[in-house]
Amino acid sequence: MSETVTTSDVGGVAGERLRSFVERIERLEEEKKALQDDIKEVYAEAKGAGFDVKILRQVIRLRKQDREERQEQEELLEIYLAALGMN
Repeated sequence: MSETVTTSDVGGVAGERLRSFVERIERLEEEKKALQDDIKEVYAEAKGAGFDVKILRQVIRLRKQDREERQEQEELLEIYLAALGMN
């Protein structure tokens, strides 16, 4: 006896639920792309105002860290620079 497979259940996978996840991810990816474009525009605006974008990106990265993590990295950087005779 052959088993009837519906379009919503193939190989044990619920097609409609899978489609829902895929479509949600696709919408979020579109939103992410739009946000990335907005961020790029803000960096361009900052550059136009005379700010160094490379340093601005570094500031953003550092602000994401807590104080202890930032201090630890700064200390390690100083140690590495000293080891290379660069300080």
